[in-house]
Amino acid sequence: MRDTKGFKIYRAVVLTVLGLFVLVPLYVMVTSSLKPLSDVQGAFTWWPSNLTLEPFVEMWKTVPLARYFVNSTIVSVVATVFSVLIAIVAAFAVSRFRFRGRTLFSTTVLSTQMFPGVLFLLPLFLIFVNINNSTGLQLVGTRLGLIITYLTFSLPFSIWMLAGYFDSIPRELDEAALVDGCGPLGALTRVVLPAARPGVIAVAIYSFMTAWGEVLFASVMTTEANRTLSVGLRQYSTQTNIYWNQIMAAALIVSIPVVIGFLLAQRHFVAGVTAGAVK
Repeated sequence: MRDTKGFKIYRAVVLTVLGLFVLVPLYVMVTSSLKPLSDVQGAFTWWPSNLTLEPFVEMWKTVPLARYFVNSTIVSVVATVFSVLIAIVAAFAVSRFRFRGRTLFSTTVLSTQMFPGVLFLLPLFLIFVNINNSTGLQLVGTRLGLIITYLTFSLPFSIWMLAGYFDSIPRELDEAALVDGCGPLGALTRVVLPAARPGVIAVAIYSFMTAWGEVLFASVMTTEANRTLSVGLRQYSTQTNIYWNQIMAAALIVSIPVVIGFLLAQRHFVAGVTAGAVK
């Protein structure tokens, strides 16, 4: 009984510390976004002495935040759609069919997650430059190039997770669909996908979050015209001033789509990740 009580106390302490670790920075971000710039640059206070919503208005004027928002939305949504579609087909093939090189393909796909993304920066840049020189297709400094770049990151993990989720779906469902006259594609769309909805949602959330918050490749592969939010936030820091209150306000606005999407699909995301990670 003492062990149970001690564990409960230990759990409460750990959860409290972790909660403070998350909530305190968020609280500072919110309060700083409601302060005038002079108060943010002055001595730190836990509560704003002068509450104002001016940073939420001025942040759209200091930098072209709306354009960055549109660029991030287009790139993230398109990358997510293609990542989910390609991952579904590839994962279904890995899960349901036996072909030469299947094990090698699965191992290669998973092993790419072992390497840091910075290792792929120069090779991808050189590939895009060579493609431009050979075909005239501009990829560096375009949304298309950034979308392709994000697919190289999200696809391996998406394929691996969906393949694991498809493995958890009984093959008898496929066989029943084939008996009813469906082909492999029909079995995928009519039987497997409805049963794998949590896994598909988890992959979509993962792909969107990967594209929405990426900084390194976006800082190299974009120009002023197609810059994304994660890179555009740096524009609040100029040679003469740093608009900390507007940075905090913009960071809150940038976080809203991801937070809302995650909260709405949290149940499916947890179920999809759990089932996809454990076969």
